Amino acid sequence: MSATQKETYGWNPEMKMPLLEKLKADLKQSMLQKDAAARSAIRQIMAEFPKLTVPITLESGKKSTRLKTAEEITNDDIVGIIQGLTKSERMVLEAKQEESSEYLRTLQLYLPRMAGREEITAWITDNIDFAEYKNKMQAMGSIMKHFGRQADGKMVSEILKQWE
Repeated sequence: MSATQKETYGWNPEMKMPLLEKLKADLKQSMLQKDAAARSAIRQIMAEFPKLTVPITLESGKKSTRLKTAEEITNDDIVGIIQGLTKSERMVLEAKQEESSEYLRTLQLYLPRMAGREEITAWITDNIDFAEYKNKMQAMGSIMKHFGRQADGKMVSEILKQWE
């Protein structure tokens, strides 16, 4: 991945632009620059949008769903899609016994910075009173609610298991 690609593509929550708009702008940019790797990665993300639905109740009372409109798609929805694609790509790379791929690096440009072990541990120390819980693992809900998609559930679980 070139240095210009890192500067051109990607998103983070500090940007004032919604992730959907940034993806559209980056798709256009990748087409203009004839960057096939970035273009296909962004198109793959957008191809997952039909999985984003809203539950509705029809006049007959039957429950159904409809696709989310562009205005209803949130940054969290898209981050969830990208995390799913990233996870499946890592599994493919693991099966091939490869470290990384251009596709995976492009996907990661659109994920928010993940909270580190130290950051999570510091937040737990400052905000969690384990006396309120029957066991430490019950605090997981509060921790994940605070960090949202910026914390890896496996890491939080490991931290809680090691907590003294």
